[in-house]
Amino acid sequence: MEEELLFERIRNLLTVKEIYWTEKKMMGGITFMIDEKMCFGSFKGGLLCRIDPEEKETLLAKEGTERVFQGGREMKGYVLVLSEKYDSDHELEFWISKCLEFNPKAKASKKKKKK
Repeated sequence: MEEELLFERIRNLLTVKEIYWTEKKMMGGITFMIDEKMCFGSFKGGLLCRIDPEEKETLLAKEGTERVFQGGREMKGYVLVLSEKYDSDHELEFWISKCLEFNPKAKASKKKKKK
């Protein structure tokens, strides 16, 4: 239920900012895709943020953030924000804005060919 509230808050924020998005089930949660690129989503009970790798260490210094590991490897350019660190609209907007800033520079993943 907490996750669904997060999704509603994100949808409202994107609507206000007039940003077009799609949602996709990925990595055990919902991912918000902007310009066909993964931008942010839910992951292990927190908010998975795709951010500028050059800002990663600075953002990891913020309380309530963690490195992200998938398949035993650290995901470069991603941080996990624990749920208590985006309780306020201001906090959530900070993280979403960081993801939106990086999105134009992010590379889209290669499309897998259908067999």
